[in-house]
Amino acid sequence: MQRTILTIATGNKHKAQEIAAILPPHFEVRTLADHPQVPEVEETGTTFAENAALKACGVSAALPGLVLADDSGLCVDALGGAPGVISARYAGQHGNDAANNAKLLADLAALPADTAPHTARFMCAMCLAEGGHVLAEFVGKVEGCITPTPAGCGGFGYDPLFVPQGYPCTMAELPAEEKNRISHRADALQQFIAYLNRAQ
Repeated sequence: MQRTILTIATGNKHKAQEIAAILPPHFEVRTLADHPQVPEVEETGTTFAENAALKACGVSAALPGLVLADDSGLCVDALGGAPGVISARYAGQHGNDAANNAKLLADLAALPADTAPHTARFMCAMCLAEGGHVLAEFVGKVEGCITPTPAGCGGFGYDPLFVPQGYPCTMAELPAEEKNRISHRADALQQFIAYLNRAQ
């Protein structure tokens, strides 16, 4: 099968690795690390979908071929959907997983006891673009709840606090293959793959 070059509009190596692991082998995945000349796109959207579209269109306007962008995060019902679109910078510093997790637990601990268990979901909005224009959009999610005790050393972000629905352990305790089968990102990517298959 002919190889398909796909640029992922991210500098997050963990995210890129997850996407590459889920995609079929004929995809040749590249990231913004391969294109340092492309300026960073500011995520000014108020939703995951808006931010994904901003990144996909901005990067694809500067690079040839298909560009896939994702914006994802954790939405906790008891916190009104927070951290939401600011998941990566919830504690103030972008990408500080330990600080973000600590703030989330502190915010939940401040709530009345009868709000537990704290239901939540990981959301992922993906946008496929080419030449600065949106081709398709996809939304994936995985339901679960927040555990007050972090567990596991796999994954990244809020994975040590998130227990997927139907599982006895956190996302960070799951083998990578299982996480990549059930995750919000996997859900959106399967829709992306189905879209490309229909378009061929």
